[in-house]
Amino acid sequence: MEYISPEFESGIPLPANAAEAMPDLSPREEIEMRARTIKMLSDLSGNPILPKDADMDEARQLAHQFMTDPSQMPQLAQYSNPTLAYLAGMVAQHDTYIVQELADLKKFIVNRLVAETEDSSAKVRLGALRMLGEIDGVDAFKKRTEVTHKVQSIEEVEKELLETLAKLERRTVDVEVVEVKRESDA
Repeated sequence: MEYISPEFESGIPLPANAAEAMPDLSPREEIEMRARTIKMLSDLSGNPILPKDADMDEARQLAHQFMTDPSQMPQLAQYSNPTLAYLAGMVAQHDTYIVQELADLKKFIVNRLVAETEDSSAKVRLGALRMLGEIDGVDAFKKRTEVTHKVQSIEEVEKELLETLAKLERRTVDVEVVEVKRESDA
């Protein structure tokens, strides 16, 4: 039987431990990695992860700490699996789109504004109507300026200019310059 051995490069030190072999991860990447591991272990063992209120509170505090000072990375290994799983769920939920299409968001906003036009308060109704009037497609309050580009030959442009100049010339008044002397000038 023949043995096959891979080629090893010499002069490359091996890491002292598994932690040293791990690449540097951002806090989010580390949370996601830990959550995937926790989920896989839960699935393999058949034990569901059910965070208690204390785990949820701890995850919320940890999330608040991440948001207020992202440079300070706490040691995630000290937290329980349910806390980390709940934290990963919070991070994943915060990072997803509530609506997949902006068109869906626009429909939602328009529908809510239409509903607000039925409010009992005149201030709310007028505000909703004003916002509805500013929506693209409605444009009730949009001021428009239209520019028409007219393509003409040089001869047509010359003819139009000469006609305009002739009209202006007819409107001109010939004047005669008269010098007026005042008594104080004499």
